[in-house]
Amino acid sequence: MNIEKTLDAKGLACPMPVVRTKKTIDEIESGQILEVVATDAGSKSDITAWTKSSGHELVDMKEEDGVFYFYIKKA
Repeated sequence: MNIEKTLDAKGLACPMPVVRTKKTIDEIESGQILEVVATDAGSKSDITAWTKSSGHELVDMKEEDGVFYFYIKKA
């Protein structure tokens, strides 16, 4: 997987990880991958729901030691 850009949203509380994701995804081209790194457990459901509603694809998601990693392919 080729990551075009990484958004560090660690330490941000809901809804800021999603707000920053919306803004940052506009900075990459269609088909490119945005990595979002967050620590807010709510971002798991928020980012999953946002990708579905916005038409982007959540390619992968993982959790390591309380840190969530989301890989979003821009529509």
